[in-house]
Amino acid sequence: MDLQLSVGHTGQCWDNALTESFLATIKRELLDMNTWPGRTDARTVIFDFIEGWYNLHRLHSSLGYRIPTDDEIALAA
Repeated sequence: MDLQLSVGHTGQCWDNALTESFLATIKRELLDMNTWPGRTDARTVIFDFIEGWYNLHRLHSSLGYRIPTDDEIALAA
């Protein structure tokens, strides 16, 4: 199987658009509302947010307003 990197050319601002959108969502929906006593606590909360909410329940416009796990199941079928 041949793989092709999904990287554009130098200076193309949309290369990081998906990552920037994801990080903005975490900041807006999680980090701006709370503080944690330490880095380990913050990591745990971020992991729980991604695995417990973002991937399982949140609708993603880039996936046709489906959740990522539904999209993965559809691709596997």
